[in-house]
Amino acid sequence: MALVLHAGSGNKNAFKALIAAEYSGIKVELVKDFQMGVSNKTPEFLKMNPIGKVPVLETPDGAVFESNAIARYVARLKADNPLYGFSLIDYAHIEQWMDFAATEVDANIGKWLFPRMGFYPYAAVSEETAIAALKRALGSLNTHLASNTFLVGHSVTLADIVLTCNLYLGFIRIMTKSFTSEFPHVERYFWTMVNQPNFKKVIGDVKQAEAVPPVQKKVAPAKEQKPKETKKEAPKEAPKPKADEKPAEEEAPKPKPKNHLDLLPPSKMILDDWKRLYSNTKTNFREVAIKGFWDMYDPEGYSLWFCDYKYNDENTVSFVTMNKVGGFLQRMDLCRKYAFGKMLVVGSEPPFKVKGLWLFRGSEIPKFVMDEVYDMELYEWTKVDLSDEAQKERVNAMIEDQEPFEGEALLDAKCFK
Repeated sequence: MALVLHAGSGNKNAFKALIAAEYSGIKVELVKDFQMGVSNKTPEFLKMNPIGKVPVLETPDGAVFESNAIARYVARLKADNPLYGFSLIDYAHIEQWMDFAATEVDANIGKWLFPRMGFYPYAAVSEETAIAALKRALGSLNTHLASNTFLVGHSVTLADIVLTCNLYLGFIRIMTKSFTSEFPHVERYFWTMVNQPNFKKVIGDVKQAEAVPPVQKKVAPAKEQKPKETKKEAPKEAPKPKADEKPAEEEAPKPKPKNHLDLLPPSKMILDDWKRLYSNTKTNFREVAIKGFWDMYDPEGYSLWFCDYKYNDENTVSFVTMNKVGGFLQRMDLCRKYAFGKMLVVGSEPPFKVKGLWLFRGSEIPKFVMDEVYDMELYEWTKVDLSDEAQKERVNAMIEDQEPFEGEALLDAKCFK
């Protein structure tokens, strides 16, 4: 019997088990066409969870309910799963943060959001208390994440999965940018997590709430009134359509507008050809790939940009710095069709420097990238001056991962293609 998860496709508590399954190589099937209020009221469902809540996981040995318990079960199906850390203290810290995510984060987001949605009576005093408690929780989390990429250790654990899923509802429904900007490390952490491939496969694209939802006031049902007796009249015939009158046609759906970059004049540079040449060149890189790049390059259709991280003094831990760059590249995925990039982490000791080179379609950095990728503002962007041979050589060195780079050791090099 396969593992079957009963929940709606957008349920953030179901996400926990599905993401854990992706990391663990476990197959979990989500029930199709699950309808909350109907599917969870059937005798079969209530036999698995008598209070009718979701999610519920069907296993060969019986049903499991409560989302954290389900996520734990799925993770433990894989022996020595890294999601549970590598030591007893790792395990304890993972459980610690899972409890924190439930009692300090999820509970207070719910106390703020659900009364506004009309699920519970709204009271301004209760809302203020919930927001204050949530801010206190996010403040302590922000302090921890100032020097940690993940909650425990150096990779994703079950704690990260549970906390991110609990933050998810807050970010998409009520925690606007003006609210979360007070906690920059929490912001960076959340967007890094939801853009991890295994998270994104389950959750999809995430967009932050633009406004706090207004309070939904419940309207009391109107008193039932007896209809007044009226004289019965013969039913009127429906008016017949005129001979020249045609039935109204439904308006055809409007085509999705193209990205403005698709409307630019054709370029002699085919980006996929360059990416293929870069990937396939294993020897004589300068003579083959670099030369090929300049032969292909079209300054009318593309532009080259250097970027330098503005806050290199913060880069005191090597793996945190590299993870920061990795998260940035994941968020840049929305422009993969229009860009190629190289990101270098330079230096043999802290603080490490982050430098990049980007090739973009068009003469400027695409506006949709500047608007959507919040990391962009953390870098100083300078357009490459092709008349300056020193800058052209710097482009060559960055494409090639030249070491030493500008006199310093090359700690890491990542390519976006």
